[in-house]
Amino acid sequence: MHTSAHTVLYDPDGLIEAELPLDRAPYECLVTAVLAWTGQDALTARDLEQIALQLTGHARAVAADVRRRADQLPKDSGPKALADVVLREAEGRLSMMIEGTVRCAQNRARLVRALYARLDRLETATGPSAAPSAGQGTSPSHTHGPPGRLKVGPYEARPPGP
Repeated sequence: MHTSAHTVLYDPDGLIEAELPLDRAPYECLVTAVLAWTGQDALTARDLEQIALQLTGHARAVAADVRRRADQLPKDSGPKALADVVLREAEGRLSMMIEGTVRCAQNRARLVRALYARLDRLETATGPSAAPSAGQGTSPSHTHGPPGRLKVGPYEARPPGP
């Protein structure tokens, strides 16, 4: 009989993920690079697809932060209504099939940028939840977890390096 060392976690409300701050800076750099591409960039379709997948995963994580922040606002709030519109649009764009094209990767990059812009505006409306640690490279909304924890992409956590 085969035993597994993996533990399955039941977290329907996404509370575990909410405790892990996103590392925003590398994705902002990726977004900037992807949006600067011209037709002459020599990347394979597989490379473009992988970049689009990375941006998709990060967009989903940022959208979850936008949702959590928007849910803190009153139902009749203007910022909440705008966040709901952005989240509906994001859901539609994220449901589209990923293609190994510059256009697809750039669309995902624009989506990440729009989600961060909405998150920043929501932080202004609700106030920051905590101040970032020096050198953490995260926005205030992404510091609501244990100190010193960084989220690498939308998938794994690691302790900060030197």
